[in-house]
Amino acid sequence: MKSILLKTLFLLFFAVSKNIYSQNLTAADKTMENTNVQLINKFYTCFKNRDYKGMQDCYADTAVFSDEVFVNLNSKQVKAMWEMLVTGGKDTKLDFKNVTASGTRGDAEWTAYYTFSATGRKVVNNVKGNFIIENGKIIKHTDVFSFYKWSKQALGISGALLGWTPFLKKKVRKFAMSRLSDFQAKK
Repeated sequence: MKSILLKTLFLLFFAVSKNIYSQNLTAADKTMENTNVQLINKFYTCFKNRDYKGMQDCYADTAVFSDEVFVNLNSKQVKAMWEMLVTGGKDTKLDFKNVTASGTRGDAEWTAYYTFSATGRKVVNNVKGNFIIENGKIIKHTDVFSFYKWSKQALGISGALLGWTPFLKKKVRKFAMSRLSDFQAKK
């Protein structure tokens, strides 16, 4: 009888402890998710307000960035890219929505409205941002958008005719990286 009572008490204690532990994990996960949502909101709010320094502060020193134009940028390059785009884009406007986070991952949808400086053409670019966040900083940021839709707007007829080809994408990437390298060299 005594051993049954001890086993019952042990199982009851184990069940209560496990429940409390899982509730604490859930609270910790929610805190991390809220913190990550706040970081992503801060990033896009800084972008909207043309505060490139605030955007740069959101990245870890080991961060990497990629999109359809800029591929595999390191932390210094991505910080310089945002500075170049924010300071160079005189008429850039931005909207963002649907910011979410789960664990170390986060997502947002954003739309940029600007004039592409190389051609003077107006662009509306719809982007899906994906993030991996550690210790309150972005360590990986990937923006996904339709290169073809972007090239039709930014480049006109040549983008409409060739925007789907690897040739044009490679040429645009090379041009963008050259501009970024020149920008970094002047700093």
